[in-house]
Amino acid sequence: MIYIFLYLNILVPKTTNKNADPCVLKGCLWPKHGRYVTVPYDISDSYTQEERKIILGGLQSFKRTTCIRFVPYSNKYRDYIHFEPKNGCSSSVGRQDGGQFISLEKPGCLSLRAIQHEVLHALGFKHEQVRSDRDEHVEILFKNIEKGKENNFRKVKTNNLGTPYDFTSIMEYGKYAFSKNKLPTIVAKSNPKYDWGRATKMSTNDITRVNRLYGCCE
Repeated sequence: MIYIFLYLNILVPKTTNKNADPCVLKGCLWPKHGRYVTVPYDISDSYTQEERKIILGGLQSFKRTTCIRFVPYSNKYRDYIHFEPKNGCSSSVGRQDGGQFISLEKPGCLSLRAIQHEVLHALGFKHEQVRSDRDEHVEILFKNIEKGKENNFRKVKTNNLGTPYDFTSIMEYGKYAFSKNKLPTIVAKSNPKYDWGRATKMSTNDITRVNRLYGCCE
């Protein structure tokens, strides 16, 4: 079986300030009302009805395992997510002021994997390989990384929410992500020959992190 995955990116935030949460902006969490967290969304008319169903299916997957509830955008909301088929798969980290884009290019980004990955960014989560304890688990081989892509691998302060480093996380890059020479860019310290990066949906740890960050009942 052959696995083909696009590399999923973070948009540069409006500020570079970082805090202990897995999001880079102060107050970046979405509001919680009672038991549920409300995240308004809007989907571009550039998507077909079938493509919209794929995006909606990705949003519904959060309802089954977390307290996140995506609701159609209306004028009563200031902050919301707008899905647009721009270049590649990308999202800002955490809630931004006003509307924010999640780019899901057609057709490559219209998969459960890509939708969950970018939505997790919008909920406040960074890539697995940049978490604060990553040096205990992986080695980043910057000499093999494409020029201009190094920022995707720079370690940041994160609140890991009491969960272990997870090679099966939907937020973890593959071993050869952004390689300029077909050599590994990330190597597992426990087993340098270990290969990973084939996650197709959120892992148990991904779900646990959402529930802990937003105070859901696990």
